This record gives sequence, C-alpha cells and structure tokens, in this order.
Amino acid sequence: MSGKARNSVKDAVRTFNKFVLNPVMMHLAGRKNWYASVIRHTGRRTGKTYATPVVAEQVASGFVVPLPYGTGVDWLRNMMTAGKATIVTQGKAYDVIEPEIIDAADAGPLLSDRRRRVFARLRVKDFVKFRASA
Repeated sequence: MSGKARNSVKDAVRTFNKFVLNPVMMHLAGRKNWYASVIRHTGRRTGKTYATPVVAEQVASGFVVPLPYGTGVDWLRNMMTAGKATIVTQGKAYDVIEPEIIDAADAGPLLSDRRRRVFARLRVKDFVKFRASA
C-alpha cells in the first residue's frame, strides 16, 4: 500500500474513532480493570475542558501514550500548548506535565513487553511522554 493510500485509510479510521468509537469508549475509559485511559485537556483556543480516550502506560516518571495518528491530533496540540493535563487510568487521576514527543526507539524501553510488541505491529512511530506532577 502506498504512503498516500495508508494516510487516507489512517485518516478515515481517525475520523470514525473520533465521532463513533471514542464517545462509546468514554463510558469505560479510565475505569479500573480497563485498558483505555482518559486524558483531560484544555482547548487551546476555546479554553473548554475536553476528555479523550487514550492508551496510557504508567512508567516510573509518569506516563507514555502512543500516537498512532501522529503528532497533529487535537488533544496533543492542546496539551502541548497548556503544558499539562490529567490522565485517568485504573480509576485514579494523575496530573501530568512537561509533554515530550519521543520516537519508538526511546519509548520501547519504557513500555511493557506486551505493549511494545502491539505498538510495533501497529507501526506506531511517535509517542508522548508525560511527567507526573508532584
């Protein structure tokens, strides 16, 4: 599949997820014993609070979140502008700061073996690392 066709498919999946799957996922995301977390962030133009389901892996210094749709997603742009957000995972809320975009090579050693294999199979190239706020 060509790069252009792959991007077209990725854009279609992202749109479907944003308007169909994400609203459904929000009923479970962030709850104990569920794989998906919620990131609460503030709109960079509106100032409104938004919630987006993500896969967040807790690491020693904070969290790592894969970016399967790249670095141009709204929640990440909002978070990069604000410099902070809240991640709700396993029923607990964590304030996170200092977002840093990292590549798969840097994220790999931080992730569990299972998640590293899944993200490699999905060809996730970019991740964002957050530091947990004290």
